[in-house]
Formats: sequence, C-alpha cells, structure tokens
Amino acid sequence: MLTLLTLSIFVFLISYLVMTLASILSKKTITDREKNSPYECGFDPKGSARLPFSLRFFLIAVIFLIFDVEITLLLPIASIFNITNFFSWMLTSILFLIILLLGLYYEWTQGALEWSN
Repeated sequence: MLTLLTLSIFVFLISYLVMTLASILSKKTITDREKNSPYECGFDPKGSARLPFSLRFFLIAVIFLIFDVEITLLLPIASIFNITNFFSWMLTSILFLIILLLGLYYEWTQGALEWSN
C-alpha cells in the first residue's frame, strides 16, 4: 500500500513538473497588434476571417457520436447471455432498446435527422 501511494505521488509530481515546464516554455512574451491581426496585403481586412460553420452538420455529428456509443453499449449484451439469467438478460435488453428507440423517435419528430429544410 505504501509503495502504491509513493508511486502515485511520484507520477503526480512528474506530470505536474512537465505541465509547468511546458506552460512556461510555450508563453509568448511579445504581443503586437500587427502580428495578431490577419494578414491581407497590408490593408485592414474587409470581412471576417472566419468561415461560417453549419450547425446542422454539428448536430448530425453529435447524433452520430451518441448512436456510436450506444452501439458499443449494445455489443456486450450478446456476450453476457450465457453468464446471466435469461429473464433478467431479456428484460435489460428490451428496456435498453426501448429507450434507444424512444430517443430515435424523438429526434425524428424534432427534425434533427433531416439534411435539408
């Protein structure tokens, strides 16, 4: 137990030292308005340098991530079939699938799965 505590303190101190050193070395000391502004042939920019971001694409990406995590939660259900009681396995599986289907139905009715308006 003492060696585990000593090792964890040692790892914490090393990681703290590396983060502090990286923070000190990465700081910029000179801040200049001209260097921080976007370059456009020596003139002030006419428009914004940022491109518009599609909120619809972001929503689809988040939905994809959520369903991807749900698939990873569904995969172990088949592998624990032999270990658990059939009734509890079936009840848990059906309850989990109903919750997923209700979420899919809600997203469908809200129009989150449509690409164009």
